[in-house]
Amino acid sequence: MKKEFEVMENETIGDCLKRMEQEGYKVIKRTEKPIFKEETHKGKTNYIPISRKIIFQGVKES
Repeated sequence: MKKEFEVMENETIGDCLKRMEQEGYKVIKRTEKPIFKEETHKGKTNYIPISRKIIFQGVKES
């Protein structure tokens, strides 16, 4: 069974991987999604990357 684990704001990648391991999951995929801020300047909308969200997908170890 697959489960997604998101790296929380006050958590390191290592902390997230430990949490996965404690729940009995191993990493099969890492995804990064950008987070944008919308700014309008002179009627034109710009999207500026301000952060990213890191998500690990894991499967239950047997």
